[in-house]
Order: sequence, then C-alpha cells, then structure tokens
Amino acid sequence: MSDADIIIIGSGIGGATMASRLAPSGRRILILERGERLQDCPEARDPAAIFGQGYFRPKEMWHDQNGEAFNPGNYAYVGGNSKFYGAVLLRYRAEDFRPLKHIEGTTPGWPIGYEDLEPFYQEAEALYRVRGELGYDQTEPPHSGPYPFPPVPDEPFIADLRRRLAAQGLHPGPLPLAVDLDRWLARAPTGWDAFPDTCGGKLDAETAALAEALKHPNVTLMTGARVTRLIAEERRVTAVEFERSGRLERLTAGHICLSAGAVMSAVILLSSADDVNPAGLANRSDQVGRNFMNHNLSGVIGINPFRRNTTVYEKTIQFNDWYLTGGPNGEPLGNIQMVGRITGPILAAEAGLPLPIAHWISEHSVHMMTMSEDLPVPDSRVLVKNGKIELHWRRTNWAAHELLTKRLKQALRRAGWPIVLSKAFEKRTPSHQCGTARMGADPMVSVVDPFCKAHDLDNLWIADASVLPTSAGVNPSLTIAALSLRTADRILQVAA
Repeated sequence: MSDADIIIIGSGIGGATMASRLAPSGRRILILERGERLQDCPEARDPAAIFGQGYFRPKEMWHDQNGEAFNPGNYAYVGGNSKFYGAVLLRYRAEDFRPLKHIEGTTPGWPIGYEDLEPFYQEAEALYRVRGELGYDQTEPPHSGPYPFPPVPDEPFIADLRRRLAAQGLHPGPLPLAVDLDRWLARAPTGWDAFPDTCGGKLDAETAALAEALKHPNVTLMTGARVTRLIAEERRVTAVEFERSGRLERLTAGHICLSAGAVMSAVILLSSADDVNPAGLANRSDQVGRNFMNHNLSGVIGINPFRRNTTVYEKTIQFNDWYLTGGPNGEPLGNIQMVGRITGPILAAEAGLPLPIAHWISEHSVHMMTMSEDLPVPDSRVLVKNGKIELHWRRTNWAAHELLTKRLKQALRRAGWPIVLSKAFEKRTPSHQCGTARMGADPMVSVVDPFCKAHDLDNLWIADASVLPTSAGVNPSLTIAALSLRTADRILQVAA
C-alpha cells in the first residue's frame, strides 16, 4: 500500500492551493515542506532586521553564470515566498495568453486561453479573499463575477496622488489585494511588502489555502522535509526521496505534485537523473530548467520638499495605461503599481544612507514600481552542477522597461513631484521567478501538457510558476493559484 494517494511537494501558492482543492475528495494527501512554520517575533516588523540584516532570508547560496555565489532570497517556510509577498493578486490579461509582439521579441503564447482559466481565477479570488474593484481599467479581462470584497482604502495622500494621475488622462485604480487590513495593522502599523505574515493579516498560501486544506483529516503537513529527488520506473514516479532530521527517507503515492517553485522544481527534476533519464526526469524535450524568466522591475521615488507623506501602508493603487500599448510602434510596456511605504529605516538599510537623510526623503516622497515582461529564452536556465544550483539569467525586453519607467517619471513630475529617481531591482533579486518547466501541447518543446501533467510521466504534475510559458507583466501569484485549481480538478478526474 502507498504512503499517500497524492504527495504535494511544497506549500507555497501552487501546492497549498492544490491541497485546498483536493482535500474535500477524501483522498490521503501528504504535503512535504522543507521549511517550518514562521513564528512571530520582534524582528517580524523591524525594518532594520528585514531589509538591513536579512533576518528571515535562508542561508543557502546559488551561483550565477560567472560562477559567483549569491544569496537568492527565496524563503523556506510553510507558505513559501507568499509569507513575504506584497499580496497583489492580479489576473493576466486576455492578450497575455496569445503571442504578443514586444519591442525585443514576440512571446510564444499559451496552449490555453484566458477563457479556459477565467472560472478558476474567480475561485482563486474567493479562496484568497481578494479586495478589489472592476470598471476602471481598460485592460482588465472579463470577470464572471465581482471581487469578494471591496478594495483596501487609499490613505489620503494616495487618494490625492490618484486624483493627480487621473487628471492627466490616466486610469489609476485599486490594486487587487489579499490583505485583511484591520488584522494586519493590529499587529503593528507597517506596510506588508516584504514583511513576514505572522498575524494572518495577509491571505497567503498558509493562512488562506493551506488552512482550508488542513481542516480535513485526510490532509497531513510534514515540515522539515527537503525533497532531493524523484525515483521513476517507466512512465511513473514510484517514490519521493527527501531528507528529514539528518535522515534520507522515501515515500510513495499514486500521484505526485511538484510545487517547489520555478527554480527548485527544476532542480529536483534535474537531480532525479538516472540511467534511463540521464538529463533528468520529464526532460525528453531538454526544456527542464530552460526559459527562466524574472520580471524587470524598477523602484521609482518622486520627491517634493513641500509635501509630506503621512501614509502607513501606501500600497493601494495601480494603472495599466501602457500595459498593452505605449511602445514606439504600439508595443506593450507593462504595469505600474505602488509599493509598500518605504520608511526611513527601510531606505537607510537598502540605500546605505544616514538615517536622518533617509527619514527626510521618505517623508517627502511617494513610492512606486514599474514591472515589465521578461521574455522566455532557452539560454536563461537553471542548472545543477556537482550538487550546486546555477542560475543563468539573461534579461530581455529591457528597452520596454526603460521606456515604461520614463513614462512614470514624467507622470510623477506632472503630478507635483519635481525630483524623480529610479533604480532597477538588483538582477539577482527573486522578482517573480517563472518558466523552467513550460506548459505546451507539443512534448518535444515543453515539459507539461495543458493540464500541467508531465508529458513523460503519467502520475507527475507540476503546480507552480515553473509551468508558465510567459511571465506577462503582472504579479503571477493569482495565475499560479488558478492553474493549481484547474490541475487539481484534472487529477481528481483521472484518479477517479
């Protein structure tokens, strides 16, 4: 007898959402998570500890294409990276699922359309209790229902910014957020970007989806279990090998769902090479690890010495006026959204400024972010060499990102912030990693089929950002959740 009916590897957005959908079926579900639950502590709301000391960052090191070691900042806790995410849950636009011409290339499109995923987007928004509003964004795709809750309110300073942007003919509106504002602020008056969720104020993978799954007695969470490889015979994964408390163990299940994240899922598949599969499991196409994407992001700060920012959380608006057009020949540029309030201690920790100067800048500035699509290229890839993880990432579509950032700077100056500064996010920063096990109809050029089952294996499914054929230009969490719900339904159909 197997140890479980379904083993899910990872408890982030993909794995936890998958578990929440499978749980009512009564099947024996085991979730293997390499981390532990994140406990509350004083450092959880201490910007110096988080942004200066990297208190919660794991110590593991990866290597870049030049062989230089770096700390990637991927988190290993129950709930995965979502414990620290900005809680923005945006849908991909309908156009993102089709081939789309950008300044530096054309995206390949998806084997499914927006209409295939829309019902699952709607259900994912309900599961994560998203706060939002329809009707202001011309790029918003059709919704079959409203958001479950009204939007998180703008603070007065941000409401004024929103009016100033709208006066220019732009269309700013509420960010869809998975935040219980009262509960978040009851713990401490801070923003939530990069602050860990230790109070349940963010509806993350643990507090929303995993909490639902664990209400069912047939679902078990095992922490401290770091999966090292999968064992396969013919077209089936026959065992999951993992390390726990210094011991190497194996478990079996009828179906295996890999949800370790875009990099680690690829690492597990590559590390599972055997005599029959010398390039790694599910890798007949030689696409495992390839097509790594990581959004192009820049922080933009507008400064006005005569206006004072008194906000606490700040992160409530976005606009997409240049998302689908705006390039020199009408090419897409990307999304613009607020970031969480950048306080003096955060600015001092990240920029190395003296604290009094950082305080002054913070109190007289507004803080935004530009996000542009990174295009898939085969040579941007994850490799495993001598047990070490190598990440070779070549940025693409940077011209579009620079133009988007320029447009935002101009808009902020017109809105009353005469000094505008920008800084690209550091290349090694994990800014929505995706790709590496792309979805497709053709097994020769993709890793999983349109329902996220591995082409080469009959009982292996992948439910995380690795399956995304394109990165689009918005936060991917909601799309990962929607795909996981769709894949879970498929597993229940074939396992009936």
